[in-house]
Amino acid sequence: MFLVFLRSAIRLSTTFLFGSTGETITERAGHLNLGIPGIMCLGAAGACVGEEAYLKGLSDMSQANGFAIVLIGILCAMCFAGAGGLLYAFLTITLRSNQNVSGLAITTFGAGITNFIMPQVDKTGFTTIISKAFTAYAPGADGAGWFSDLFLTYGCLVYIAIVLAILVAGFIKRSKQGLSLRAVGENPAAADAVGINVIKYKYVACVVGAGIAGLGGLFFIFDYLGGNWEYTIEALGWLSIALVIFSIWRPNIGIAGSLIFAAFYILPSYVNVEFQYRELIKMVPYVVTIVVLIATSLLRKKELQPPASLGVPYFREER
Repeated sequence: MFLVFLRSAIRLSTTFLFGSTGETITERAGHLNLGIPGIMCLGAAGACVGEEAYLKGLSDMSQANGFAIVLIGILCAMCFAGAGGLLYAFLTITLRSNQNVSGLAITTFGAGITNFIMPQVDKTGFTTIISKAFTAYAPGADGAGWFSDLFLTYGCLVYIAIVLAILVAGFIKRSKQGLSLRAVGENPAAADAVGINVIKYKYVACVVGAGIAGLGGLFFIFDYLGGNWEYTIEALGWLSIALVIFSIWRPNIGIAGSLIFAAFYILPSYVNVEFQYRELIKMVPYVVTIVVLIATSLLRKKELQPPASLGVPYFREER
């Protein structure tokens, strides 16, 4: 039972990890995107549209290529989610709209348009094919022992999420572009003064971050739920934003944090408790996030703080 619980937690944690990694990139540029829940919805919707177009274009669905299915799903999810991020960037960077209000508008828009798109998608006959492609793992890994069952029997997106989080963490901390991104989030006026294109960095961070977050919606629909898109993704999006704070803006720490969040989220399904207590268990990640936020505020260590200009609009004319 414990092995089943842990496997389920690892799989669900992938949704949180994609969402928090994408949001971390955006926040490092000084933008708090509360539209992540809607953007994750757009990622799921985009993947469904792309997969339908691909499979309906085949004369026989048995000819479908698993690699093509995964690649199309990833590209379409990132394009739809990236479009949501571009809209958010246009509102908050070009039009200088309030970031919080714009983010909430994107969440409402993303969830609404996804609810419109999903019923239009004809899923007859291809849900199982797509789910099998995303959940496929190396031959012989199943039943080879507890280690194999626990670490080697997941779809490709689980491993992509982990590798991506590590790469993004290294990029932000050690690369020249990553240092420039951090400078934009800490003090955009100073970054602008030394020749960094602040607007470009902000736009790229918002779009790329949204694209990565959109993969969380794709994974949740086609891997974790096996093709069932009746379940809402929005609640997972809010937890992904909370995870950014929990992991103190470090995607590599988010790997462990996402597993903790996922474990508490599914724990009520594995323990025999009354309904009201199940909801209390689901609240634990939010409570822990608040504790982390209070602790980092009290410690006042710079490396534990959010980007100094997070949520603050930048007007070059006022530099």
